[in-house]
Amino acid sequence: MATSEHPKGTSADTKPERRGVMQSLTALCVRYVERLMPDPYLFAVILTVLVAGMVALLVHGATPSGMLKAWYGGVWGSQNIFTFAFQMVLILVTGYTLAEAPVLKRAIVHIAGKPNNQVQGALLCFTVSAVLSLLNWGLGLVSGALVARQVAKRFADAHFGYLIAAAFMGFIVWTQGLSSSIALANTDSSSPINVIHKLTGITVPLSQTIFQPYSWLSAIAVLALLALAVWRMAPAQSLTPDPAVFEDEDLSDPAAEAGLPASPADSKKTFAEWLENLWILNVLVFAAGMAYFALSGFALNISSMIMLFTITSALLHRTPIRFIRAFTGAAKVSGPLLLQYPLYGGLVGLLGYQATKADKPLQTLLAEAVVNGATEHTLPFLTFVGSLIISLFVPSGGGHWAVQGPIAVDSALAIGQRSPEYLGLISMAVAVGEGVANMIQPFWLLPLLAIAKLNVRQVMGFTVVAFLIGVVVLGATTLIAPYVL
Repeated sequence: MATSEHPKGTSADTKPERRGVMQSLTALCVRYVERLMPDPYLFAVILTVLVAGMVALLVHGATPSGMLKAWYGGVWGSQNIFTFAFQMVLILVTGYTLAEAPVLKRAIVHIAGKPNNQVQGALLCFTVSAVLSLLNWGLGLVSGALVARQVAKRFADAHFGYLIAAAFMGFIVWTQGLSSSIALANTDSSSPINVIHKLTGITVPLSQTIFQPYSWLSAIAVLALLALAVWRMAPAQSLTPDPAVFEDEDLSDPAAEAGLPASPADSKKTFAEWLENLWILNVLVFAAGMAYFALSGFALNISSMIMLFTITSALLHRTPIRFIRAFTGAAKVSGPLLLQYPLYGGLVGLLGYQATKADKPLQTLLAEAVVNGATEHTLPFLTFVGSLIISLFVPSGGGHWAVQGPIAVDSALAIGQRSPEYLGLISMAVAVGEGVANMIQPFWLLPLLAIAKLNVRQVMGFTVVAFLIGVVVLGATTLIAPYVL
């Protein structure tokens, strides 16, 4: 069946329909990304060297020894980002573990069987990723890639990089969803990255951030335009997946896939094996987690999101041993993040480096340069522009907010704006800038590359188009929003 469907996506009579400005622009972006984009690890190293040079030139009194100490402090010191980094890794891993639950895995295989060509497959990858990213960014990030894998399995002449890119494009709206680290931090007075509470003593509820009309309407608009872009940018050439991409499927447990109990006879099980397959333990873990969630007043924050996805994964995987194996397998995709988080922690340290307390660090100089002369109507847009720039150096939403947030909030207070609505808008300007910049910052693409066994140059050329669309739509949103608050 798959063989007969291949021509539908690639036949000569359909190619002209997809040619045009969008396809030409995409081809141009792909060509330059392939030439210029280094490996993500080297990208982080180059950024570190660039920031170090900017600190040496722009920060008064900067010394090599001071800069080195600041870098080390960002990695290992008291202000390191390891706690937040671990939280982000857990969101990713628990989201992946949930997506690998038998019932959801069967659903992924089922829906991946619906498209009739690679364009329909890419739109499916994009839609799955976008919808689930609004629920949990870790689930959305990996689920789109898992759908892409199944679609590529059906269409041997599809461009696998295009499918993965479409899945990653859906991730652009995660900062406007329920797992938005900045929006969630705003609700929690005890969060170390709740900049607004530290400076004003107030918390900003989700009703003033992700549930504001300017947020969800702009999310709908950018997703609609990106869906059109995915449709029009389909490449004519193919890119076959590495056979190793499907190895884990070949090693999967058929009984687990069917949701059946473990096959070995009870008489042959040891006591340890009996415990490992005792499904009631997972039920108890789920019940305890939900009870705590209810006692906490159903508070949504980074920690509660991790807990909810962990206990739900445990329940859907049925037995403890299957949950453990799924979690262990999911953790493999976090390796590149674990490698690079220390580098970005060092970048945070360099950005905050001061030779003396009287000197301004580079992060302040950059942020002030962007918001200089801002008014209440232009500050959100200028904050958005600043977010695009800073996200290249600090690609973690929460860590980024810790860098840019104090300047953005202080700027709002300086022009007399301290309402939860306006401060929520400022925080969302930073958040959506982060989401857009992710399209050209390879850090969060790493888990998808690990799943797909592709290099960044085979994918990011497509996502540059998403970056351009996001800049226009969400930039316009931050210009309009102050007038409708």
